[in-house]
Amino acid sequence: MCYSAMVEEDTRKLMKQFPGQLDYVALRKLLTRRLDDTSIKIPKGFEANFDNPKSQADQEIKGLIDRHRTALAARLEKEVFTQKKRLADAERKLKAKETKVALNDQRIATNKIDTLLARLADLRRTEAKSRDNRIFPFVYAPILLKRDGKTTIELARYHLRQPRQPESVDRKYPGLYNARRDNLEKFWRNEFGQAHALMVVSSFYENVDRDGKNAVLHFEPKSKEPMLVACLYGIWNEGTEDELISFAAITDEPPPEIAAAGHDRCIINLKPENVDAWLTPGERSKEALQAILDDKQRPFYEHELIAA
Repeated sequence: MCYSAMVEEDTRKLMKQFPGQLDYVALRKLLTRRLDDTSIKIPKGFEANFDNPKSQADQEIKGLIDRHRTALAARLEKEVFTQKKRLADAERKLKAKETKVALNDQRIATNKIDTLLARLADLRRTEAKSRDNRIFPFVYAPILLKRDGKTTIELARYHLRQPRQPESVDRKYPGLYNARRDNLEKFWRNEFGQAHALMVVSSFYENVDRDGKNAVLHFEPKSKEPMLVACLYGIWNEGTEDELISFAAITDEPPPEIAAAGHDRCIINLKPENVDAWLTPGERSKEALQAILDDKQRPFYEHELIAA
């Protein structure tokens, strides 16, 4: 299902490989909404594109990122203060008499303080870490698509809310970050052949069953070449303040090495020469688009056990 992936977040690298432009208008709108909407999750790796702004547009984006970080830090600091008070109250009660309630408050407050301080430290750090580029469902990532014949980079949510669906579909169907290939001409019929996108990733993670227990496997092409992942996208409430650009990665039957590792799906890694055709689906038949998905890159995927 590709529940998580390491994504290429560097927009300059993306524009060098796929000449195009970043959609600053949509990005400003999204970052402005994030100031009041805590559900919008954007990786630190993407924000790093604006650490050293080169243009007025970059400076505007950097300003919105800084405002968000300042507000988030203030909320975290306030919660640290609240939990420290809770801890002090619990410890004062424990000195007088040991009770389950006081012990529970002490434990919860201590854990929350550690978590909050870790989040604050992570928010304020300046050195890059590999996890800065990792996405999960409902987290935003840069994708490439074609508009009016031009390649555009959009920051989109990894979970596709189709334009015709209500907002509640997110909770009802939490797996819509992946689009099964055998369902492209059914459930995804309004996106397939109409709204195609590309996500560039270096590796991905899958949940597999190991002796009745869940294990997380990290898959990476042995060649270390970036994967050009075929995606579908949608624009919900287009043109409004609540506009949402979201996407799903297409998955197919797995290659032998992934099947042997215990997983039954795999994202589709397009050949570079097929990217332009994939991003201009309106010019092609469904049969031609399916042929592009058949003609995919087939590197050997190595894997390692991350957690069990």
